[in-house]
Amino acid sequence: MKGLTYLLVTALAVSFLSACELAPTYKTPTIAAPSTFKESAGWMPARPADSAPRGEWWRIFNDDDLNRIEEQVTDMNQNLKEAVARFDEARALAKGARADFYPTVDAAGGAASGEQSREATNSLPHRHYDDNTVGLQASYELDVWGRVRDTARAARDRAQASAGDLAAASLSLHAEAAVDYLTLRGEDNELVVLDDTIATYEKALNLTQARFKAGYAAEPDVAAAEASLETTRTQVAEVRLNRAKLEHAIAILTGQAPAAFSIASHAYQTDVPAVADALPGELLQRRPDVAAAERRVEAANYDIGVARAAFFPTFSLSALIGQQASTQASLVSAAATTWALGASSLLNIFDGGRRRSESSRAHAAFDEAAANYRQTVLNAYGEVEDNLVTIRLLGDENRTQTAAVNAATRAVEQAERRYTAGYANYYDVITSQNIELSAKLTEVQIRYRQTNAEVLLIKALGGGWRASDLENRETVASLESTGRR
Repeated sequence: MKGLTYLLVTALAVSFLSACELAPTYKTPTIAAPSTFKESAGWMPARPADSAPRGEWWRIFNDDDLNRIEEQVTDMNQNLKEAVARFDEARALAKGARADFYPTVDAAGGAASGEQSREATNSLPHRHYDDNTVGLQASYELDVWGRVRDTARAARDRAQASAGDLAAASLSLHAEAAVDYLTLRGEDNELVVLDDTIATYEKALNLTQARFKAGYAAEPDVAAAEASLETTRTQVAEVRLNRAKLEHAIAILTGQAPAAFSIASHAYQTDVPAVADALPGELLQRRPDVAAAERRVEAANYDIGVARAAFFPTFSLSALIGQQASTQASLVSAAATTWALGASSLLNIFDGGRRRSESSRAHAAFDEAAANYRQTVLNAYGEVEDNLVTIRLLGDENRTQTAAVNAATRAVEQAERRYTAGYANYYDVITSQNIELSAKLTEVQIRYRQTNAEVLLIKALGGGWRASDLENRETVASLESTGRR
């Protein structure tokens, strides 16, 4: 009993030392944040700020086809399922690291039979022996220097970083689907313009052929009208090619084979939604990739504590209780009861510099993670600035291009009247028609580039995500269901 009391007192004293913490005090890496976005001048954000997109942000476009596509991305996209699996792996590793907080208990049993040499027993009898054991054995490492705690904390941070990676992957894939879909609808609008133009050019060709037969037009006029018509038909084929590729890309994003997927073509009109603004400082809480990078910095910080703990001795407790007897029949007797308690420590004296190199590696890994965090923040600022200026200047382009289309339409009407009256040749008509067609196609492209820029701005602002979601149980539960349905 004296030995047991001594052991318990020793264990209690050592446990008080477990308050030691070798990991550096963690501070989020600092980076200069501007007070406002430079390109937000002249931008008209949505008011109030509660209109900021959250969750299924794509619904602000009020498009049933887009909503259905985005739901299929959530349910069936294989890249998203891959990200879910990585998140599950990180969570499992975090749970495994926390297991070291508890003792290891094993059920053990064995039977052995042997015989000692005559030389070892000095020719005494009973050289043959049997040994049968059964029982429980436990071991526990006292976390004196915080190695277990820091390992568990690092694993927790990496699991949270993986949750951020999953949210970032989901945001990126849904944004990609929205951009592809809106670009496809832009191609549909280009087809409307081209089909109308072809109808106009066919009438012009028929009229020119009739004028040629009547002697009012030259043969080159007929050839020029025919060339304009066929060139426009070539443009239609090119647009249909681009549309088909976009349709295939959307099919793959929704986890389907392109052969089994199609989107009906039709003229498309949508109002460009106004996205609520955000201050640069808020971006650090709204971007899942930024939050994931920050979690990895903290994990690297705790890795330094783990590396430092390797320079200090480890302390362990062990216990055993069971039955031991020379025959199996005697194992159940009270006299066969056996037990043991023990404590041990281990301190490495020489390892050829392995621990020192591991400590250096941990510090370098922290510097790497911190630099990656700062670069991720800078990239986030850059993406927001890019899309803000794109939205603002495309608005200017849309206004001037509308005026250009109106002017080109008037020029065609005047050229056609002058040609019919015999004051101009047909090449003036063709030139005016080509300018008008180019202006109309450019107008369509500007409009769908505007909607795409709004999607990319939503993505750059984090899609309504919050860093607090990393520790929100309900959010984690929703992440677990993402990509599994």
